[in-house]
Amino acid sequence: MIARIADFLSDQHPFDLLADEELAFVRSTARTQVLPGGTAVLTLGGPTSGCLHLIARGEVRLLRDGREVQLLEEGDCFGYPSIINRTAPAFDAVTVGETTLHCVPADVFRKLLGNAAFAEFFLASLGERLRRVTGGEATSLGGELTTEIGSLDLRPAVTVPPDATVAEAARMMRRAGEDVALVTAEPTGILTDNDFQTKVLAENRGPDTPVADIMTRPLKTLPAETPVHGALMYMLEERIRHLPVTGPGGHVAGILAARDLLRHQSRNPLYLMRRLDALESPEALAGYGADAAGMIARLFAGGLKVGQIGRIFASLNGALVRRLCRLAEQELGPPPCPYAWLVFGSEGRMEQALLTDQDNALVYAADSPEAEAYFARFAERVVGDLVTAGFPPCPGGCMATLWNKSLDAWTDTVAGWIREPTPDNLMVSSIFFDFRAVAGDLDASPLADLVADAAESQLFMAHLARVSLRFKPPLGLFRRIKSDGGRVDLKKRGIASIAAAARVYALESGTRGRPTRERLEAAMAAGVVSRDLGHNLVETYRFLLQLRLDAQLTALREGREPDNDIRLAALSSLEHRHLKDAFGAIAGMQQALAQRYGTTNLG
Repeated sequence: MIARIADFLSDQHPFDLLADEELAFVRSTARTQVLPGGTAVLTLGGPTSGCLHLIARGEVRLLRDGREVQLLEEGDCFGYPSIINRTAPAFDAVTVGETTLHCVPADVFRKLLGNAAFAEFFLASLGERLRRVTGGEATSLGGELTTEIGSLDLRPAVTVPPDATVAEAARMMRRAGEDVALVTAEPTGILTDNDFQTKVLAENRGPDTPVADIMTRPLKTLPAETPVHGALMYMLEERIRHLPVTGPGGHVAGILAARDLLRHQSRNPLYLMRRLDALESPEALAGYGADAAGMIARLFAGGLKVGQIGRIFASLNGALVRRLCRLAEQELGPPPCPYAWLVFGSEGRMEQALLTDQDNALVYAADSPEAEAYFARFAERVVGDLVTAGFPPCPGGCMATLWNKSLDAWTDTVAGWIREPTPDNLMVSSIFFDFRAVAGDLDASPLADLVADAAESQLFMAHLARVSLRFKPPLGLFRRIKSDGGRVDLKKRGIASIAAAARVYALESGTRGRPTRERLEAAMAAGVVSRDLGHNLVETYRFLLQLRLDAQLTALREGREPDNDIRLAALSSLEHRHLKDAFGAIAGMQQALAQRYGTTNLG
């Protein structure tokens, strides 16, 4: 019997965190029970649990006031809240069929809580447990990405006075062997070889031009303790190739150049950004999808969280769209009026990790036949080029080729969606409300204002909340994960549910943020969502995104087409348990959402 307990514990988390002597202590004190079905192991409000129960075989139902709350399966444990808090059990625990339990005495369990890693499993909230799961261990690559930029071999900062001519500055930079210099003006400016090309040669300025006329300021800097991945994101988002790094007191300690981070070529985001900046024809984009997937795999293996990867990929995709728009302008001629290219869905929320279907729209300033004709051709060109780059067309037609209107027409359309929340209007508005402008000069804030004002319509908010509940987590009557042939669609059954609820919460809380995490944090700050539920949803969302991305990258390595499915058989017992808990958190969120917005009263 002791051997059976030993074999069971050696594979069970969190007992695998115990030291050898602690495991030996458990094995010498634990006992095994084989109980018939219908046995009440614990009683609601009854005596404090005398042991920590681990299910070796069979199932145990947790009931409160006769209502099923949760079904525990092999590998699950129960009784520990009663032991830790020294209180009566909060549930009835009843066996389902013949069940084998391993029982660790309460006093032994309390002693084991002295092991911090072991104790965290029982003391941490679901959000904390999932946060630790998604934190991961840093690989050698992860160490590279988390290295502080101040420890890198920074380039010395060449300085030139503001009254120096561009000819003098060029000679000083050539002598130093650098393509960047700091201008000692107040505030400090920066001068790069690109400035000589675009602000001197391209504008027919002479060599006697003062550098003060062409320098860029204020400086965009980062402190030396910034990790490499943070510098990567900053340089991508700010579209800069030279980053002054500051030390104590804010003084520039050196310059980090983009090319210093280009050691992995096509798998480096800065390399891909430089490639996009130099793009002359869409045909050169044929390998973009493969290079982007390789970059994402490298960043993921390096320990970057999916949210950070999404921001990096969003910056790259934004640069791609801007370049394709410029190429379209070169072919079709200057646009007749300002425009904005909008993206939606995971791209709008900056949460896309691999190439997915297009979700975009075009809005332009002038409501005229000339503008309508021009931007129809413009949209066809850019959407076609995105297909070349590896972004498939949207099956539902949510693309700029169809979603292509003047600002006034878009304003009327969105106002109509809000005014008349029909099922079709709610579906398209839930897509549109994640919009983000990535190219063009038109100010799209009137549309953002209109979306924000939607919160004032209680009817619209109630219907939008109901739409967000259309996908339920795949939990059966007793919280067992239901699957379709052993597979679960993580997007439909979990990811989309949280993103949709966060969209509703964001409107009520007044934030205009797009990322789901940012929306949930704003909702917590505004008191729209409780702190416990909000933190659980943030970590549940990240856990599901990470689980899906891991499965997608595995599919790519194996030559399969990635999708949103996860195979339950491929999960470890701990991952399976976390997934069930994650779906339980989503079920709780949807119940709270339905109650808050009264969706049960809608026709």
